[in-house]
Amino acid sequence: MELATEPGDPARPNEDYASVALPASGQGGSLVLLDGVTPPEGSVGCPHSVPWFTARLGGALGELSVSRRDMTLTEVLAAGITRTAEAHGSTCDLSHPRTPQATVVLVRWDEERVEHLVLSDSALLIAGRDGEVTAILDRRLAELPPAVQALRDQVRALPRGSAERDVAARAYSAAVEALRNAEDGFFTAASDPSAAGRAVTGELPRADVTAVAALTDGAGRWVETFREGDWADCFALLRKQGPRHLVDQVRELERADPDRLAFPRGKRHDDAAVVYAEW
Repeated sequence: MELATEPGDPARPNEDYASVALPASGQGGSLVLLDGVTPPEGSVGCPHSVPWFTARLGGALGELSVSRRDMTLTEVLAAGITRTAEAHGSTCDLSHPRTPQATVVLVRWDEERVEHLVLSDSALLIAGRDGEVTAILDRRLAELPPAVQALRDQVRALPRGSAERDVAARAYSAAVEALRNAEDGFFTAASDPSAAGRAVTGELPRADVTAVAALTDGAGRWVETFREGDWADCFALLRKQGPRHLVDQVRELERADPDRLAFPRGKRHDDAAVVYAEW
């Protein structure tokens, strides 16, 4: 197993979270990857930071995934969300749409099977015995309604720093926010445990899987933003040179396009985290 994570801005805390767990029994294991959602400026009804939230949710998911083998990963995520909400529900307005939240990748394996869960725009890659790599993705945030995509394209077409772009950006942001944790929108792990039921889930025979890799979208930029290769190429790079090398490559690509003109993206640099496990 190998892990690597790095903040997008050294002056800001890393909002990504990554962990692996191996039960004392030595039977199987699990991995957890979270990408905390950066809140907007102003009050969001909760004084707790995103790293505070991801540390608690990630810790709960790691513990439950190995101690409660009788629970499905959907049930594990629902219980982890509930436990985390209870930790600050008495002091915070958890009904606020931007209450602390995160994307989720969960993988659990034993001698017989490999289970997986993906919620929102982090990625899970699974390598089969035949060498084929399958990307498990929750595409709801990437495949927004055409009207919202048109607003995004309008923002990118306007000059940076212009008043027109600022107005268009606010309209686009409001349209995306209206779809957050809403029907026909996209879902993250926040305070409502029912979001766990929206995740992409599945399982495979352990004998059919040789390795897995989980990436937050900051690391997945290698594929989805900079188009250096497809997910199979990305997995081959991870298998050969490891997570740290992938993160370093993404940083080089970001620095080569500081104004985000060749490769439009919300942030010049984003938090990046990768977990790789093979057997």
